Amino acid sequence: MDPRIEVQPNLSDADRALLRLGDTLRTAGYEFTTVTPATHARVNAREENARAKDLRDVFGWSRRFSEDVIPAEILVLMREAGILVEENAVLRSRVRVSSLAGELFFHSAFPTKDADAVFFGPDTYRFARAIKAGLKERTAAIRNAIDIGCGAGPGGILVAKHAPEARVLMTDINAAALRLARVNAALAGTTNAIPLRADILNGVDGTFDVIVSNPPYLNDALGRAYRHGGGAFGAALSLRILEAALPRLAPAGTLILYTGTAIIAGRDLFREAALPALAAGGFAWTYEEVDPDVFGEELETQAYRAADRIAAVVLNVRKRN
Repeated sequence: MDPRIEVQPNLSDADRALLRLGDTLRTAGYEFTTVTPATHARVNAREENARAKDLRDVFGWSRRFSEDVIPAEILVLMREAGILVEENAVLRSRVRVSSLAGELFFHSAFPTKDADAVFFGPDTYRFARAIKAGLKERTAAIRNAIDIGCGAGPGGILVAKHAPEARVLMTDINAAALRLARVNAALAGTTNAIPLRADILNGVDGTFDVIVSNPPYLNDALGRAYRHGGGAFGAALSLRILEAALPRLAPAGTLILYTGTAIIAGRDLFREAALPALAAGGFAWTYEEVDPDVFGEELETQAYRAADRIAAVVLNVRKRN
């Protein structure tokens, strides 16, 4: 038996097929960088991109394909994993596969319209950079860590790879996300990354040396869980995570919160709302705007009519000893 399955006993037969598919793609040298939805749509709209021609088209660009495009072994694994959609003679994958930090990650196919879609995109790459920078600054040992709202699991898996002796929880309320996080953790060989169904920290005991989170931060008209952060401008969930996480940091513990904020008449609404919790004492923190202009298309919606822009930010908090 694959040793990764022994340490992930909750893998179903379909999960094991997905794990074997990931191994097969990695052996084939598969790599793909996921772009913004707008860029993805523009590239796929080109006439020559109507149908898939190779594995990157199938698993990266989410293009329709015929059976002769991919090896028979991969087609069998897709069926066993339950990710193959067959519509007459036209096929497509229910998932995409993206590269990050030398690993492959399964996540939802494009377009991500379903309420339980599992996000992965440019925000994920920025989140990963924030985690690497934050962990590089730490000198204390990491024994317990958690990725709140883990999605496909990249944050928790990065922490688990950095600190292989640590216990790293990956929590989410989305069953589809937890399934993919479980498979992605096994694919990465991070046996210390443990998926757990939980709403933020409710029902999760203990304190943590490292807490990371990349929550949804938009006001999404459709209320999709992977995009909708709640509140007038999408900051409510990020603030809930901040308020829940601060008391649960161990001495010298680190919180790395990657999120977005609406800028209204030059004011950063998330930063203003976060200041009271940060001012409570016992914490040192930095706040960086890592991209001044993300999801610009949202400015055309009624929800963001008053916004100048939406910025991606990283809040790094350290609890003093």
